Amino acid sequence: MEGVMFGGKHHTVTAIRRKDSSIDFFHLPRKTRPVLQKLKKIPFLRGLIGIIEASANGSQHLTYSSDRIDVDPADDEKIEKEKVSKTTMILSVAAIGVLSLLFSKFIFTLVPVFLANFTKPIFPGDVAQVLIEGLFKLMLLLGYIYFISFTPMIKRVFQYHGAEHKVINAYENNLELTVENVQSMSRLHYRCGSSFILFTVVVGVLIYIFFSADSLWLRVVNRLALIPVVLGVSFEVLQLTNKLRNVPVLKYLGYPGLWLQLLTTKEPDNDQVEVALASFNELLKVENEIEEQLIIEKII
Repeated sequence: MEGVMFGGKHHTVTAIRRKDSSIDFFHLPRKTRPVLQKLKKIPFLRGLIGIIEASANGSQHLTYSSDRIDVDPADDEKIEKEKVSKTTMILSVAAIGVLSLLFSKFIFTLVPVFLANFTKPIFPGDVAQVLIEGLFKLMLLLGYIYFISFTPMIKRVFQYHGAEHKVINAYENNLELTVENVQSMSRLHYRCGSSFILFTVVVGVLIYIFFSADSLWLRVVNRLALIPVVLGVSFEVLQLTNKLRNVPVLKYLGYPGLWLQLLTTKEPDNDQVEVALASFNELLKVENEIEEQLIIEKII
């Protein structure tokens, strides 16, 4: 909300624009969990672990920004005092968020199954049904993103999303991190989560072809059971397209995800880019301090 989050090896940082136009920061150290670190090294499983971690960390950053978005900085002490009483509420919101995520995933997974089933008298073949199901899913996804992008709040979120990509693109192209240089960059990026969402549709179609089912109820069970598989494979495809983005012919594999970002990102204004730059520079500073401390500890 009115801000940008960046994540590094040791830390995640959010910068938000306050009501008085100042910029505030929220820092969240990454917790090292040996079991999860081992699981994140396993292909196809690491994507699921990454999604869970990102959701857990993201909810804390979102809570920070939403708590302060309409609050004058002079009243921040009041927010701190209310934190204890808000614990139950935050847990409730988190639970609702998880349920909403599962519900939306079920909707985008199951509704296309039922819609495709209505066309079965015309297209009875298993492959045809999977393709039509994928088409309905794609239409639902694009239609949903397109219409919510017209709401003022989501439009600003998408502008900050564009600012985030522009900063990363400037950094990866070794440009000086100024507002002018950042604004000259593309708002699209290969590693974006929007690309991941689209890949789940495409990968799902390819996987469902090998697990087709005759009856409707079996197809429903089949699709629900395969959700973790689709997510895991889609993550690997996202990683692969990022590695191939500089290969002349293979770089086009990532283009569908980039096209979707034309919907999920908007051109930011200079103030929004300034917030994104502040977040990224703060992350770089924190990461460098931690790395220097680790080097000192090794020497000692």
